[in-house]
Amino acid sequence: MPILRFLLLVAGLLAAAPAAAYWDYGHRAVATVAWEAMKPQTRVEVRALLRHGALLDTPDCPVRTIEEASVWADCVKPLGDRFNFANSWHYQNVDICKPFDLKTACKDGNCVSAQIERTARLVADRTVPRRERLQALAFLVHFVGDLSNPMHAGDRGDRGGNDVAANYGLIGGRTNLHSMWDGYIAERAITTPPGGPRALLAEVPAGDRAALAAGSVEDWSRQSWEAARALAYGSLLDDPCGPLPRERPTLTEQDVQALIAPVRRQVVTGGLRLARLLDEALLEGKAPGQRARR
Repeated sequence: MPILRFLLLVAGLLAAAPAAAYWDYGHRAVATVAWEAMKPQTRVEVRALLRHGALLDTPDCPVRTIEEASVWADCVKPLGDRFNFANSWHYQNVDICKPFDLKTACKDGNCVSAQIERTARLVADRTVPRRERLQALAFLVHFVGDLSNPMHAGDRGDRGGNDVAANYGLIGGRTNLHSMWDGYIAERAITTPPGGPRALLAEVPAGDRAALAAGSVEDWSRQSWEAARALAYGSLLDDPCGPLPRERPTLTEQDVQALIAPVRRQVVTGGLRLARLLDEALLEGKAPGQRARR
């Protein structure tokens, strides 16, 4: 490889290194897109709930803004027994090498799609105590972000790609497929000029936004599951369902460049879907699969 090309590759990959874990940055991006896309009165309702953050009694994990609320569900994980009941709610390991089967992956509602529906119902129900609605709102904002990440929606029996050791360009060591999608790839996509969540939203014409937000939570699950196979595994492995190579596979700069546009679309679509859920829950008293209460 010519030395100039080598140096450019190194610079590009180092620039892609995330300042924080991806879905800290990625969750905030989804939340900001939702904030910009939701109806003005929905923002009023969200602010009204977030003002009561002290009710959660998690002072080190505030929810003063929708962006802070978007990472609350990860922030409280170190609190152990208080919140470890939610550990399995952040993902659903739907096998990408078999026909789409959400039911098997979501036994007893312990998966991200079922919890999106449950928390949306709680947010929509004004008879629920304020603390419970606020906690549900924080979970809902986070879980829609989780479902936007293909590695939280599909795998091949490898714990969401955590068992697939891989190199992100020249970055290797402990890197695996899941960590690359939780960090490097999404931050690279979101920050590529024009960067930031508002720029991502501006790329989608206003007339196209309702179509991206349409569908059921199961539809969204299927779309992200398909992205897991085609984008996540498909960009790293010659055969997404074939045997893993003996040597750690490498996601090259060329591969990353090809992923930027579809990953940006995943993030902005997640934000638009979240905006729709919050509009319906807070203005219509409606959750997925329910009729409006008022």
